[in-house]
Amino acid sequence: MRPDIICLGEMLVEIMRVEKDITHGTIGAIYKGPFPSGAPAIFIDSAARMAKTLNLTTGFIGVVGNDEFGESIIKKLKYDGVDTSCIRVDQSKTTGIAFNQYNSDSSRKFIFAAGAAGETSPEDVKEDYFSNIKALHITGSALSISESSREACYKAIRITRKVNPKAIISFDPNLRPEMLDIKIILEISKPVLDETDILFPSGEEAEMLAGIRGEKEACLKLLEKNPKIVVLKQGKKGASIFIEDQMKEIHIPAFKVDERDPTGAGDSFGGAFIVGYLQGWSLEYVLKFANATGALKVKHFGPMSKDSYAEVISLIN
Repeated sequence: MRPDIICLGEMLVEIMRVEKDITHGTIGAIYKGPFPSGAPAIFIDSAARMAKTLNLTTGFIGVVGNDEFGESIIKKLKYDGVDTSCIRVDQSKTTGIAFNQYNSDSSRKFIFAAGAAGETSPEDVKEDYFSNIKALHITGSALSISESSREACYKAIRITRKVNPKAIISFDPNLRPEMLDIKIILEISKPVLDETDILFPSGEEAEMLAGIRGEKEACLKLLEKNPKIVVLKQGKKGASIFIEDQMKEIHIPAFKVDERDPTGAGDSFGGAFIVGYLQGWSLEYVLKFANATGALKVKHFGPMSKDSYAEVISLIN
C-alpha cells in the first residue's frame, strides 16, 4: 500500500492508574493495561477509523519490540485500517512503556521506558512509500524521543515536499518538558514549523512557540511565520481555527459528554481534522467533526478509542 495519510514516530503501550490522584509510588494500587499508545500512533489510528468510508488510506512508520506489547499495538492499528507494512520489529529491544497517573486537576504524570519507541530511523523512511502522499503528520514527541526519530521526521518532510508539493504537512507540537529542555524542543521544532501547513497547539504550546502571552494572540503571531492554519485545541472549551488570509478566529464549542479518560483526545482530534480537511469540507464543519471525535474519545478508557465515522456523525447530528 502507498497511503494517502502518513505518520511516524513512537509506539508504546500505556499502563494506567484506574483511579485519579493515585501516585505511582502508592504500593499495591491498581493499574490497568496494556493500551496501545504513542501520540503519532493515536493520531493515525483515529485518522484510519474516520477515513474508512471516505476513500482515504493511512500508514505508519515506527518500531516496536519483539514482544506481546508490540503485537498488541500492531493488531489494534491493523484492525482499524492502518497499513503497518513499514512498522519494524526490533529484536533487541522491548516495546516502549508509559505508566500513566491521571489527577483531578487534569494533570498527568508519566514514568516512561522508551524501549524500541525511539528507534525509528531515517532508514525506515522509504521514498516509494510516499508516492500517493496527501498529508504527513509530525508530532513533537517524535522529535524529542531520540535523534534518529527526529531525523526520520525531517526526512519524511523532505520526501513529502519532493513527491507532492501540494501535500499537507501538519504538526502537533506536543511539547513535553519532562522529555527534553524546552529550549531544545523549540530548536528542534523550528525545521518542522517552517514547513507546516496546519499547526495543532494547545494554548500553552502556542504561547511557547510564539514567545508571547495570550493564546489567541500567540496563534495570530504564529500565522506570521509559516502555518496557513492554526488549530487551537482548547479541551472542554472546544477548539478554534485561525486562518492566514483572514487573521480571524472561528470557534466551535465542545460536545458535552461524560468524561472517563482524556488521554489521547488531542491526537484523536488531529487525525479526524486532517481527514475532514482532505474531504474539502468547510473549516467550520471540519472543526465540528474533529471536536466530536475528541469528545467520543474521552468517554473511552485508554488512549485509542474504537469509535467509528458513523458514531461521530451521529453525535454531530
